[in-house]
Amino acid sequence: MTRTAVYSPDDGGLDDRVPFLARLESEDRSALLALGHELNFTARMVLIHQHEPSSHVLFLVYGWTKVTAAAANGYEALLALRGPGDVVGESAALTGRPRSATVTALEPVRAVAVEHERFRDFLARSPSASFALLGLTADRTRAADRRRLEFASMSVRERFAVLLLDLARTHGRRTEEGIELAVPLSKQELAGSVGASREMVQRLLRELRDKGAVVTGRRAMLIRRPDVLRRIAAAGPASGIPSPQRPHEE
Repeated sequence: MTRTAVYSPDDGGLDDRVPFLARLESEDRSALLALGHELNFTARMVLIHQHEPSSHVLFLVYGWTKVTAAAANGYEALLALRGPGDVVGESAALTGRPRSATVTALEPVRAVAVEHERFRDFLARSPSASFALLGLTADRTRAADRRRLEFASMSVRERFAVLLLDLARTHGRRTEEGIELAVPLSKQELAGSVGASREMVQRLLRELRDKGAVVTGRRAMLIRRPDVLRRIAAAGPASGIPSPQRPHEE
């Protein structure tokens, strides 16, 4: 899996996908990681559980995770994808509140766990790191506001096409058959990303399969005709493809 460009084309600033560790000077990055201990997770293991008390922050060194949240009625939404260099658990560390989401490994993951007090002390000693964290939060909030504005005037069909195109661009592997999405996401998680029901996503996937645009399996998808998705997405107001990620700090 690969990251996209680190600069936003519209304002020359950092993109919301630039992970926290990449925003730090090498000295700060090394000092921060030295405060913790390494943890390893296998695919589908939960790194952080929603609603549980929080004691540490996790810095992802290798591998990708998904951030999901479940409502009281069981509706589950995909909030973000987090990968190498990203931080998870920082909001709970700063506020003292329980975890607001679940973080699950999509593949083998290596992370460094830093206790809350050590993380807060580090931020107090390093203004540049504090501003980097603040900048990351602001970038994610701005990206989410832009996405909400774009999505507000789109149909679910258009939003779903935009989401699949962005996943293909940021987490796709090109094969002879097409672009294979390298993130195993459920229909419910896809539905939660575009504000739709699972049944609606099933209907949209059936439509795309009939058009020969996608091939689907259990938590697997191959995009064979991205041109079909682009035509659907072009019906909406978005000229660029927004991120599936929302501003979220677990």
